[in-house]
Amino acid sequence: MALFGTQRDVSLFRHLNRELLWDIITQQCVFYSLKTAETKVNIYGEAAGARYYEEPVLLNVLIDRGDFSSPVDDFGVTTDRPMTFKFLRDDLRGKNPVNSGGGPDIGNNPGTPYGADVLPEVGDIIMWNESYWEIDNVNDNQLFVGKDPAYPYNKNPLNPGLENFGTNLSVICTAHYVPADKVQITRERI
Repeated sequence: MALFGTQRDVSLFRHLNRELLWDIITQQCVFYSLKTAETKVNIYGEAAGARYYEEPVLLNVLIDRGDFSSPVDDFGVTTDRPMTFKFLRDDLRGKNPVNSGGGPDIGNNPGTPYGADVLPEVGDIIMWNESYWEIDNVNDNQLFVGKDPAYPYNKNPLNPGLENFGTNLSVICTAHYVPADKVQITRERI
């Protein structure tokens, strides 16, 4: 039986992370989720026409900023800057998510600012410092004490009750810079 990583330990880390992100660091970004059903794509999977987004959501985030680069291509000099946006996974989940196992209370109760109900995917847009970043990759496999309660392997007689240990802590998105006129959220050119 596991000794560390109980739901009480997870709750401590969740509260410390929320205090750090919400009260101390307080970096925020605006998240635009792409409406895939309404956005028409060509045979290459590119949105040739208009893009449609869900309503923007303000999120607390930890940001790793890369260095600016200015690659030269056939169209001239462009600007690029890789970014990494790190979200607390429980803040992205909805208010009072339904957990079939009766699961832990993650604190996303009505009346609290937690619970954005978004799922970052490749192609979504993040606005930070009035610049836009398109998500290239999403990693959501940062496990606390190496255990994921979604995969407890209950059949194991040596470690019963593993569904009560560990959690998936964060969602990490890597993104690249996109000019505002390509995103089509605001009117940039006349």
